[in-house]
Amino acid sequence: MQLPAAPDLTDLAHTHAGPMHWLATATATAAVVALAGLLQPGPAGTTTATAAAPRPAAAPEAAGVAYPVECGGGPRTVAKRASGDLDGDGNPETVAVVHCEAGSGTPPSGVYVLTRGKGADAPARVVATLVAPDQHRSVTELAVRDGAVLATLLGYSSFDVPRCCPDEKEQVSWRWQGGAFVRAGQDEARGA
Repeated sequence: MQLPAAPDLTDLAHTHAGPMHWLATATATAAVVALAGLLQPGPAGTTTATAAAPRPAAAPEAAGVAYPVECGGGPRTVAKRASGDLDGDGNPETVAVVHCEAGSGTPPSGVYVLTRGKGADAPARVVATLVAPDQHRSVTELAVRDGAVLATLLGYSSFDVPRCCPDEKEQVSWRWQGGAFVRAGQDEARGA
C-alpha cells in the first residue's frame, strides 16, 4: 500500500504572512491583553460588596456620662480619655479618667470603661471601674494599645505623705480575659 504524496505547503495561503496577516494578529493580541486586564480579580482581601460590610460604631463619648464619683456637689472633670476595642467585638470602648475639680492638691481619680448604650440614641454607660477614687490614685498617663488599657498611677505610701506629693508610682495594664478586666502591674516607689 502506498501513501498519498504530501501536499506542497508553500502553495497554501496561510503560509505566506503579509501585512494584513500581521495587522490582524496584532489586533487580536491587543484585544486579548485588554480583556484580561478588565477581568482580573481585585487586590487580595477586597470584596466587591464593600458597601455591605458593617462599619464599627464610633467610640462612646466620655462627656455627659453618669460616673460613680462623689464630689460633694462640686463639678467633676474628664481629665483623660482613650479608645479602642477592648473585648474583641470589633467596636471600640472608651476609657475615661475622671476626678473632682479641686483648687489645689491632687484629687484622686477614677478610671472607667464605657460602652455604647443599647439603641442608636442611647448614651454611653460605665461597664467597669478599673480604679475607684477611694483607692487614692492619680493617673498621669493613659493609653489603649493592642486591646489593653495602659496607665501610670501615682499614690501615697501612708497618710503621713502630703496630698500634694505622691511618693508611689505604678505602671499598670488591664486586659479583658474570661469576662472581666484583669490587672497586671509593677510598683515603683519614689524616694523623697
